[in-house]
Amino acid sequence: MSNLTKTIKLRIHVAPEQETLFRQMTEQYRQACNFVSQHIFDNQFNLAYQGLNRELYSELRGRFGLKSQLAQSSIKTAIARYKTVKQQLFQNTYKYKDEDGNWQYITRTLEWLWKPVFFSRPQADLVRNRDYSFVDDGQTLSINTLGKRTKCTFEGEHFAEYLDGSYELGTAKLVELKGLWYLHIPVTKTVEDFQKENVRHVVGIDRGLRFLTVSYDEHGKTEFVSGKKIAAKRHKFQEFRKQLQSKGTKSAKRRLKAISGRENRWMSDVNHQISKTLVEKYGKDTLFVLEDLTGVSFEESNLSRTAKQNYDLRSWSFYQLEQFLTYKAHENCSEVLKVSAKYTSQRCPKCGTIHKENRDHYRHLYSCQCGYKSNDDRIGAMNIQLLGTMWVSGDNNPRYERITTTSE
Repeated sequence: MSNLTKTIKLRIHVAPEQETLFRQMTEQYRQACNFVSQHIFDNQFNLAYQGLNRELYSELRGRFGLKSQLAQSSIKTAIARYKTVKQQLFQNTYKYKDEDGNWQYITRTLEWLWKPVFFSRPQADLVRNRDYSFVDDGQTLSINTLGKRTKCTFEGEHFAEYLDGSYELGTAKLVELKGLWYLHIPVTKTVEDFQKENVRHVVGIDRGLRFLTVSYDEHGKTEFVSGKKIAAKRHKFQEFRKQLQSKGTKSAKRRLKAISGRENRWMSDVNHQISKTLVEKYGKDTLFVLEDLTGVSFEESNLSRTAKQNYDLRSWSFYQLEQFLTYKAHENCSEVLKVSAKYTSQRCPKCGTIHKENRDHYRHLYSCQCGYKSNDDRIGAMNIQLLGTMWVSGDNNPRYERITTTSE
């Protein structure tokens, strides 16, 4: 058994008096987080909670008026943000060319930061049963503020199922977006572990632009999800942004921010629908296989695509789809495996020949000397699916290797 965590977003209905209380609390909490962040920055990035709590607790309560739990939470929030930044710096190695023209790599640490991490958005992290709780049979939220505790109703699709006792509710985040208030609550549930020996389906999934996904299973069935309408809509968003950016006015900047949020929400919904459809189609004990895109470059210089396509490729949320598919699969006793992307688009799935020129990008056709032909995206999905089958059979690091012959 293992734990599965996801975040539920509740929209809170607030009266004017409650909104004033929430604004006051989230702003003071934001300032407290920045105070802690400055202290961490000034003291060699010490991220030990106990030490920070001893040094800052009293001042957090006195200067910002935070209650005991909120003062402690502000320290934890700042620590968590620095740990995230630390991981991001570690993953993005600094590289440069030396005098001989060779690439040199330097691992970056928090010491590379020129200024403290800054919290710009008012927020408050609320601990379950201390700062927030559900009353009236789960129909009402009771939320602590800097002053009195207040009750409010909320909207949350299918939220009642998370109060049935099978989920553990964690520390929630109170935020405001465009005048509306939301409570983001992480919920954790114990689920049955995926067992390799129980696999019933192996599904290879190739992600792209012309087709958002091409899936291929062990029965030879292929499913294409077209990206044509998606690309057209995203290009409209892009053109609209260009028009607003050319104006440069304050109202244009506000609209740009709104457009960005709308596009992100729409794209998230697309990824939710794709991942949900795949998981529901194949059911439990399914292995979904994706290419590992870590380190894959989408620079224009590395791709023979138009500027529009390059924009799409860099901005398309491949990783978000991966995340959505992963947690939905885990809910259903299934798993997502990432495999090497090397040669998956160049290998003939029938004879195993790897030849780059066999793929015609313009006609989207793969043609092998052995006589086999198919859609080039389908070829990728087939090869990815085979790597998944190899993993199930015992190869813990399945990958394709090109064998160079003397004639080459």
